Amino acid sequence: MKEKQDKIDRRNFLKTMGAVGLGSALASAKAIGGPNEPSVIDPNAKEKTQKPKLPQVPRRKLGKTGVEVPCLALGAVGEQIVLKKALEWGVNHWDTSLVAGGGNSEISIGKYISKNPEVRKELFIVTKESDSKTASDLEKCLQTSLKRMHTKYIDLYFGIYRMHDPGQLTDEVKRWAEGAKKRKLIRFFGFSTHKNMSQCLSAAATCGWVDAIQTSYNFRLRKDDKMQAAIEACYKAGIGLIAMKTQAKKINADEDKKLTEHFLKQGFTEGQAKIKAVLEDKRISSACVAMQNVALLISNVAAVLDKTKLSQTDIEVLDAYAQASCSGYCVGCAYICNSALPNAPYVSDIMRYLMYYNSCGEYDKARKLFAEIPSRVRDKLLATDYRIAEARCPQHLPIGKLVTEAVNKLA
Repeated sequence: MKEKQDKIDRRNFLKTMGAVGLGSALASAKAIGGPNEPSVIDPNAKEKTQKPKLPQVPRRKLGKTGVEVPCLALGAVGEQIVLKKALEWGVNHWDTSLVAGGGNSEISIGKYISKNPEVRKELFIVTKESDSKTASDLEKCLQTSLKRMHTKYIDLYFGIYRMHDPGQLTDEVKRWAEGAKKRKLIRFFGFSTHKNMSQCLSAAATCGWVDAIQTSYNFRLRKDDKMQAAIEACYKAGIGLIAMKTQAKKINADEDKKLTEHFLKQGFTEGQAKIKAVLEDKRISSACVAMQNVALLISNVAAVLDKTKLSQTDIEVLDAYAQASCSGYCVGCAYICNSALPNAPYVSDIMRYLMYYNSCGEYDKARKLFAEIPSRVRDKLLATDYRIAEARCPQHLPIGKLVTEAVNKLA
């Protein structure tokens, strides 16, 4: 009877949190939160220490940095009300980049800090450069971010943005990172990657000077042996791991419907289930999820506050869905495509841009990124033979068909 009641309570909590809002959710939320949660400063309050009104998102150690971060990170930072509400739940890990929202994401954080300067010490701010090649480029990017966000330092700086080649971990970058730490402009240094992730992570595990990494990681990658080995190597090396691209967006209508219906019966959305699947891997310090509005923030907070673990059946459902829909999802192993298509080394990027367009509704972003592909490559995309790459693709993607779709939609 108690087990049944707990399940009902959890369902009510998750549904209420996801559909109603903060105010109406307080009664249910209190049942989840513990009595000794850490305090969070209310940006609009005069007193600097006060007991939080809401349960706080659990925290995990970020590798060997000595810092604990909330297991849910606020990605795609934008609206001021989202920033304020995130802090009320203890989500003080804010992730952005030099180019996010055309620069408006960093500017939004700066606006919030400018109005609430006392809250800066409570924040763990993460930002990224923009494809810098030299130390001077890195310095310019960092100074721009500091100015935009009205802060004297960045907590975690991903000085290699969208890393795809271990060779990008150069001595020049290392010296710059060490210097930036000594000047107290950054606390920790690392990189982000969603292409050739296992190679990049493996290289970082042996270099000795990377503090944290933000990598694509989701239920689809749980079965990737190379990725699992790379994550384990980083974990043993004390590198903090932050997961992004946790949702692995919907791409198959029939299979999507089955997945959604299964998890709704369990009392949570498939999006919440995907976050829980990532965080059940204790090697992952935090899941960074784009949250552009309060409703999505609340739904994701509910997922990490709920202590119920996914059942074996839930995991099997996710695995079956990953297998059934794999032909529409690129896992970012660009080295395979590049070796098969030396004259068209942008296939994995094009797959990602098409995902932005089809699954995320980020039409302008997808078109802008596609336009950045050199014209000499874009002009040959429709005339390229993709059969060798298709034969080597572990996901069995219909690469030629998808590239044609991308050209028609994004060019």
